[in-house]
Amino acid sequence: MKMTPPPVNVAAVELGLDVYQPERIRDAVVAQRLRELEPDLMVVVAYGQIIPRAILEIPRRGVLNVHASLLPRWRGASPVAHAILAGDGETGVTIMKMDEQLDHGPVLASRAVQIRTGEDTPALTERLAEAGAYLLVATIARLDEVEAAEQDHTKATLAPRLTRQDGALEWDMGAEEIDRRVRALQPWPGATLPTKRGRVKVLKGHVEDSRYVPDLVQLPGKRPAPARQVLGDA
Repeated sequence: MKMTPPPVNVAAVELGLDVYQPERIRDAVVAQRLRELEPDLMVVVAYGQIIPRAILEIPRRGVLNVHASLLPRWRGASPVAHAILAGDGETGVTIMKMDEQLDHGPVLASRAVQIRTGEDTPALTERLAEAGAYLLVATIARLDEVEAAEQDHTKATLAPRLTRQDGALEWDMGAEEIDRRVRALQPWPGATLPTKRGRVKVLKGHVEDSRYVPDLVQLPGKRPAPARQVLGDA
């Protein structure tokens, strides 16, 4: 429960770079400070605020966004989790030129990434982050040659923010559905299932025949433990 700097902040400080981290991107002082920098290009990655036109128009080469899906599929805040929830076989990363709408701008580059069997959101996010970093560097290096392609907006799907309610699972959902949700909802909001010991957070499990079997679970206030130790015959 302590405020900690994000990894980009830490890396910038280690490299001796200036860091400016405003709370609200729409504050007029933010746009003014960015104009003073006269940037050629700006890059946005996993940023939780909508960037206004006043800022998008500042860099002469535009603002690029690294998005963790193959746009226009899974526009929004939780694309990795929603790809797993939907049972997609692949997802990917997209480099797009930002406009004022949500993940709506033209695409400069994309790269598909297969979703591995049993993969959860943290593991897939890590692989997508690496793929996105390489694709961003490659795209910027040939920015003069890249031709932006308009998205097919009729095929857009949304990946809204997850809520605590998303993690309240029931056994009658079926084994495959439970498995997808347990994997997709890590680390937040997490997935819980009802047992004789009350609702238990399920961290990992597997499908066995037609049933879902928890492997690693956690009771409130306790450390994660093998399900057989915590639940017994529950």
